Amino acid sequence: MDASEIVEWLQDSPCSAHERGQRGILRFLNPGDYEKFLHELRTNRPRCESLKGVRQLGIIQAISCPSPDRGLPFSLNSKMQWEEDTPVRMHALSKGSLVTDKGIPWGVKHIQAPQAWSRTTGHGVKVGVIDTGVDFGHPDLRHSLGRGINLLHRLALPQDDNGHGTHISGTIAAANELQGMIGVAPRATIYPVKAFDYNGTAYVSDIILGIEWCIRNQMNVVNMSFGMKTRSKSLLNAVNNAYRSGVLIVASSGNDGSIGDIDYPARYNQTIAVGATTQQSRIATFTNRSGLIDIYAPGEHVVSAWLRGKHREMSGTSMATSHVTGAVALLLGLKPGLTPAQIKSIIKKSAKPLRNSKAPRMAGELNVMRMIKAADLL
Repeated sequence: MDASEIVEWLQDSPCSAHERGQRGILRFLNPGDYEKFLHELRTNRPRCESLKGVRQLGIIQAISCPSPDRGLPFSLNSKMQWEEDTPVRMHALSKGSLVTDKGIPWGVKHIQAPQAWSRTTGHGVKVGVIDTGVDFGHPDLRHSLGRGINLLHRLALPQDDNGHGTHISGTIAAANELQGMIGVAPRATIYPVKAFDYNGTAYVSDIILGIEWCIRNQMNVVNMSFGMKTRSKSLLNAVNNAYRSGVLIVASSGNDGSIGDIDYPARYNQTIAVGATTQQSRIATFTNRSGLIDIYAPGEHVVSAWLRGKHREMSGTSMATSHVTGAVALLLGLKPGLTPAQIKSIIKKSAKPLRNSKAPRMAGELNVMRMIKAADLL
């Protein structure tokens, strides 16, 4: 393969390095070709503005780049694959109201997390949260945070400018019993991976970079409270890579109220796909559901941490997913050697049957005490 031909093709890009615009992901089918291309890119990048917008996605031997005007040269079609770098959206409904509730939120109690704290609090478990960042000054999260990474501004802290990531992190591992709230796994450590901007917008390539960071930094479990309708081979490759590396991804099913269909990446077999329930243990009307859901968890009127040290009530499969991620952290605190496949099997097997659920093969609701009992039998 002639690496200079690809570099030449990329130089046709109309977008500057700083525009998000129309982007694509170019995957190399041969590792040797990828290495040759990177060498050529390094040589040419300093003197070409359009090449500054090219980002390496090493985990899948690919690059993300602005879309050039003309299609991939015919001679390169057998050597690489091009796909659109699709936007990804958060799985929370419109913001609820700020609240002054403190203590243990209903969802944390509902899944019976407090009953497990005498045996496990998630101590020593590393949780990657690919989201909008986190409020580093929040008193409920101060003792629960690792540095993480800001993929949008590499030198900055992954400080939350949206609120969603702080809410997710609070449910997973908040630890401020006296003045604030407690999450599912209060001694787990959250590593915020800021892939979404203040509008809650990210692209598939941002998520892939986030997954790559989580694998490299040996996260045990990764929370992904977002999704999209289109299937991405590049994202699937990254998810597979995490799964094979022993990093479990927990993903939300989406909030369109669809029956028989859920969003990606929850739809991939190598994730734990999460739907939302109400305080009455019924499936929330907004949740996407299908036979691909692995577990349901509290997702309606969930109170958690918010920006500037506050608390907010929110609903969505995003919120349900953070309960499951916290439960996985509790499980790994107790049994650190479990593989992603074992964890998924334990969570599905130990689920509590849902109310009014007539379908025999339907997923049940998360229950931490049942989960720990199932793990003890291993």
